[in-house]
Amino acid sequence: MIIKRGNLGPRIAGMIIRDRRLSPPSGFTIYVNAEDNPRRQRFTIAHEIAHYVLHRDLIGDGITDDALYRSPLGEWYERQANKMAADILMPPQLVRSLYAQGMTSVTKIAAEFDVSVEAMRIRLDELGLPS
Repeated sequence: MIIKRGNLGPRIAGMIIRDRRLSPPSGFTIYVNAEDNPRRQRFTIAHEIAHYVLHRDLIGDGITDDALYRSPLGEWYERQANKMAADILMPPQLVRSLYAQGMTSVTKIAAEFDVSVEAMRIRLDELGLPS
């Protein structure tokens, strides 16, 4: 379940918690800061899904990610979640394909994938494509 909540505070991007209200009780709920830009919310949701897929056994009662996507899990786990979130929202093969077809404007590619310009700039850099 994904819930947008406005009272997470300006320093919290999102969180994933074990939700005992769900059936089975081992279910999880993702909370995302409703005050954030919708594109940032999409990245936060993908990031929290990545924690579920990659780190479910480490979540315990929950993980809270601050505005810089840092949590008590540590930097290595956060980088893994960020990478998977980027893979979900900006699949490398699709980004490369659009770029090869001449769409080299960071702003246009970001709009195509409905992500922030900064997220796309990071993605292009990771893929070795000039931005």
